[in-house]
Amino acid sequence: MNVQPAPAPVLHPFTLRLALGLVGVLIAALTSGLNDRVTDLALADVRAAIGFDYDQASWITSTYQAAEVAAMMLSPWFAVTFSLRRFALVVASGFALIGLLQPFAPTPGLFIALRVVQGLFGGALPPLLMTVALRFLPPGVKLYGLATYALTATFGPNMAASLAAFWTDLVGWQFVFWQVIPPCLLAIGLISWGIPQDPTRFERFRQIDLFGMLTGCSGMALLILALTQGERHDWLQSPLIVAMLLSAAALLIVFFINEWFHPLPLFKLQMLARRNLLHGLLVLAGVLLIGLSGSALPAAWFGQVEGFRTVQFAPLALAIGLPQLIIAPFLAALLNRRWIDARWMLTVGALLLSLSCLLGMQLTGEWARQNFWLIQALQAWGQPMMILPVLMSATSVVLPPEGPWASAMFNTVRGFSSVAAGTLVENFLTHREQFHSHTLVDQLGNRPWLMTAESSTQASPLTPLLPDGTISSAENLHRFASLVKEQAMILSISDAYMAIIGFALLVILLTVWLPKRVYPPQTLLQPVTQATR
Repeated sequence: MNVQPAPAPVLHPFTLRLALGLVGVLIAALTSGLNDRVTDLALADVRAAIGFDYDQASWITSTYQAAEVAAMMLSPWFAVTFSLRRFALVVASGFALIGLLQPFAPTPGLFIALRVVQGLFGGALPPLLMTVALRFLPPGVKLYGLATYALTATFGPNMAASLAAFWTDLVGWQFVFWQVIPPCLLAIGLISWGIPQDPTRFERFRQIDLFGMLTGCSGMALLILALTQGERHDWLQSPLIVAMLLSAAALLIVFFINEWFHPLPLFKLQMLARRNLLHGLLVLAGVLLIGLSGSALPAAWFGQVEGFRTVQFAPLALAIGLPQLIIAPFLAALLNRRWIDARWMLTVGALLLSLSCLLGMQLTGEWARQNFWLIQALQAWGQPMMILPVLMSATSVVLPPEGPWASAMFNTVRGFSSVAAGTLVENFLTHREQFHSHTLVDQLGNRPWLMTAESSTQASPLTPLLPDGTISSAENLHRFASLVKEQAMILSISDAYMAIIGFALLVILLTVWLPKRVYPPQTLLQPVTQATR
């Protein structure tokens, strides 16, 4: 028979001490997300410093992300078993320790092994933030707590570009890894002082879902490795990628069957019958993909078209990240009003992001940084307007004892979707660029007069051919080829903006059809005469 993951939790008064403990968990979760994103952005500099070739360096990111998502599946179970406070202190300490040791790894194998271990510690931290928010926050401030969780998806990732540029350009590549130490030490202090100590529940080991842990984590890790390495190995043309995909599919199918019948599962799949929770998980995946229109696409334009380094386009990411410190609490206050329907806020957020993508589709080679400010402003409002209603709606149907199950499912979907969305956008850009390059070259081949100068004195990078069909100069031809490549990249980015609009419209359709109306938590405790006025 099914059992609860914990007995009825002890109610703790929401004091300043407890609030600071929750801030400690927030800092640890944000640090985990920053570590992943900053390392990814600084990978070229790190690779050059430690002497890795491109193939070796690609596994630094892949293995970390695989370990990170696998740990998200397990973290809530172990937090309940060993107590949330003890578990948070151990994983935060381990996370900081590996960050300290990482730059000293003498060989590629040891470097990647340390990265895997840090991924396990780092992946265990974000689920704890949702767990403590669901358990400790009283109804009146619950939405503000969920707003802090939303910061891990809106604030943290958009701060990463500035930090990556600061460490690699001004300080030293080692600080890409050492940056986690000060915030982790602060988080450890706040958690140890502010989070109440629960009793351990080692009796849960008698019902441990060991088979689910092995199949689920292995399947998810293999799937992420296949996604992140697939393009480099030419997907289904590679026996390695085919083997990983087939193994992942088999393991995950077995995992889900096991979870349905296990008395103490990692995922309680029966909870997906609740429409709001199912909607939340589906829309969360969509939001993470749509949000890349404010980070990955501008970064692709500046990096591949303009040839900028990270430091030169980091302000655009800050334009989304920094305002979240004000926007997220403001939106939480709005959602605390009974007359505000979270579904409408989510829809408005999706429309704002669609509008930003529509503006992005007008991209040309003459654009500069100032052309992106309006797009980023719409992103700064649209992203939290989608994420906060999703959190409110999904958690409204979750009871406090079910918090660990909801946290495991929510964070695993979030971790996997972040990787899958990034891979999808990157591969989409690559293939669309190849398509447009082929089309442009084919069109120019059929219309050679478009690139033919009237005389040798008028030859330029835009018209590199002379009237007799010969090349005016190697320099002009090389520059012309670069212009074709740049135009192909511009067209592929425009295509990506258009595709993301389609995902935003799909999210709106799901929101119209699937979830039920929910109300702010504290209003449900008020007398009916007040709650319905």
